[in-house]
Amino acid sequence: MAENIIYDETSIRSLDWKEHIRLRPGMYIGKLGDGNAYDDGIYVLLKEVIDNCIDEYVMGHGKSIEIKITDKEVMVRDYGRGIPLGKVIDCVSRINTGGKYDSQAFQKSVGLNGVGTKAVNALSDFFKVQSIRDGKTKVAEFRKGVLVQDEKEKACDLKNGTIISFTPDESIFNNFHFKSEFIENQLWNYVYLNIGLKIYFNGQKFESEKGLYDLLSKNLNDAPLYPIIHLREGKDLEVALTHTTQYGEEYFSFVNGQHTTQGGTHQAAFREAFVKTIREFYKREFDASDIRASIVAALSVRIQEPVFESQTKTKLGSQVIAPSGPSLRTWINDFIKNSLDNYLHKNPETADALLKKILQSERERKDIAGIRKLANERAKRANLHNRKLRDCRVHFNSKHEDKLNSTIFITEGDSASGSITKARNVNTQAVFSLKGKPLNCYGLTKKIVYENEEFNLLQNALNIEDGLENLRYNRVVLSTDADVDGMHIRLLMLTFFLQFFPDLVKNGHLYILQTPLFRVRNKKETIYCYSEDERKKATEKLGPKPEITRFKGLGEISPDEFGNFIGKDIRLEPVMLKEVSIPKLLEYFMGKNTPERQEFILGKLRVEKDVVEDDRISKI
Repeated sequence: MAENIIYDETSIRSLDWKEHIRLRPGMYIGKLGDGNAYDDGIYVLLKEVIDNCIDEYVMGHGKSIEIKITDKEVMVRDYGRGIPLGKVIDCVSRINTGGKYDSQAFQKSVGLNGVGTKAVNALSDFFKVQSIRDGKTKVAEFRKGVLVQDEKEKACDLKNGTIISFTPDESIFNNFHFKSEFIENQLWNYVYLNIGLKIYFNGQKFESEKGLYDLLSKNLNDAPLYPIIHLREGKDLEVALTHTTQYGEEYFSFVNGQHTTQGGTHQAAFREAFVKTIREFYKREFDASDIRASIVAALSVRIQEPVFESQTKTKLGSQVIAPSGPSLRTWINDFIKNSLDNYLHKNPETADALLKKILQSERERKDIAGIRKLANERAKRANLHNRKLRDCRVHFNSKHEDKLNSTIFITEGDSASGSITKARNVNTQAVFSLKGKPLNCYGLTKKIVYENEEFNLLQNALNIEDGLENLRYNRVVLSTDADVDGMHIRLLMLTFFLQFFPDLVKNGHLYILQTPLFRVRNKKETIYCYSEDERKKATEKLGPKPEITRFKGLGEISPDEFGNFIGKDIRLEPVMLKEVSIPKLLEYFMGKNTPERQEFILGKLRVEKDVVEDDRISKI
């Protein structure tokens, strides 16, 4: 067959800029998604537009940004200088065109490669750009990157700035929707990193007075063990840190305002510098893991011409702070050594509290050292033929272009895991099977993670024992039945992650798989329904007496059918933490029965009479 394939000049074709972006969107915006994950493409499109507004602010032009999202249309307006009118079309439709190449105009900007707004344009069903500059305005409209309207320049009395409106293309972002929680988190980060900036989103105002201090204060789910340490060197280097009682390490790191969720050289330099400074201050060779245990820190650097490991800029690769400049590592190390050392000398109470925490972590580590070694040896043996884990080929800690789609389903029992295993994509989807209900680990120490074989095997499968830097799956999906037992297992697993690995949840890696409750079909059409309301609508649509099947468990769904629910139309509900104390949350739901919890449950109970009455009314 291969011998008959013609390979000549006609086999070679060149794509224009918009064709290439639309054909390979992942190269420009990471994964696509439907908006249920914080790193889905629609939020990257929004970020690319806002980044240009932020760069204007950083260069001293425009102190406010307005954002409106109605249904699926986005409008972003800044009050900067406005795109030069003669270059409006080029800046949003000619690849490698933009002001970011002029290092004098944008010295430490976020977007550097002239791709951002072009990707937004190409991946939008509707895209409109308007620049207002010195009493004149220029407007252009596009459809899927194709120019459809080019208005001539005309006079106007609006304030200088740029207005961009767009609607993501639903043929690329299937059934997408914007989650305001993700957008609000994104906007808070912008104002934390740009003191004095005001952002208005659908009427809500975002502003920060203390920068990273405010960021850490807002994101602490546990009480800090000592007041937040806030250090700054001009506008280019800022750090805020404290320790809490949570397990693991948690970092919020930024480069030129870009949230580097996967860290990079700046975060590694900070972790190293913090350990070195603490050892020198206390004159003791503490283990690095004891010094950093339970740390929560925010780090922001501004450097010239940063190099990221991908277009989505989630991990910094730069080694220097500027071309021919000093190394990033030396810069951060010197800053931490001087600033943190001075702070601890001036604040002996904080120094004492920090020392107490380090010594406590040291005792806990030594206490579980023996059992940890045995547990890890057991896990290594099990990994040779781990019957609980059916692994995939592509992992999140690799450099594979599809790593953002790496997913592990945590299932209950063999029947459910069997269906998922047969239906999954073996390249990007793994399955970990639980045996019955896991242990309620509320109130237990991390020692139980090593003593409990199932927990230890899961920890090893995810590779999160020492933090998230080598996490093997981008999406950790709880896949339980939609019944009381399934909900209980889900709650027990949430307790496990929140108790011992809260940063996995805070960084948006934990999800709940939504599977249909009903299948409604006739001879011509099959509709899967995820709620009672969807079932009623499907029944009305398909006419008299359609066949209705109620799925009681995942094991009842055949592998062929299951493939419909974990493929491109997969429905994942992200587990999101609001501003709440994790210890209080776990105590309320997983601690001993409290009068408050009993009262809450009783208040939510509905007797059969109520349910029947509601159903009768809905049919009227």
